[in-house]
Amino acid sequence: MKNKLFYDFLVSIGFTPAKSLTIKKINVPDRYFFSFLRGCFDGDGYTYSYWDPRWKSSFMIYTGFVSASKPFLIWIRKEANARLNIMGHITTAKKINTYYQLKYAKNESLKLLKKIYSDKDSVYLKRKKLKIDRALVIINKLRQLS
Repeated sequence: MKNKLFYDFLVSIGFTPAKSLTIKKINVPDRYFFSFLRGCFDGDGYTYSYWDPRWKSSFMIYTGFVSASKPFLIWIRKEANARLNIMGHITTAKKINTYYQLKYAKNESLKLLKKIYSDKDSVYLKRKKLKIDRALVIINKLRQLS
């Protein structure tokens, strides 16, 4: 059974039918933006980290969001930049333009992750947070050695 009131509410704040392709700006109150972004990260986000072979003692971390809607990623980028002064960059799938990625490199990634996990009582996907925590242990150890 469909809930028309809930559906109408979602449409009123920016969700659309076939949202993967059509989603743009979502009207999220400022105080909930990073909670919303944490939910986006849990759904369609990723991190990866590695030792950069070009520089000794250089450990890299990236955080990204994937969407079939470039306007949605442009909106996220603009909102995150306004709040954290981070830019990130948007790329397109190499062979087919079916999806886009908004990606943040090391320092911007760390700023973003700190903010989306700043509420200790928040709900999040544990496996993604554990992966981030493992990378942060390495980064913190490297900073202590510097």
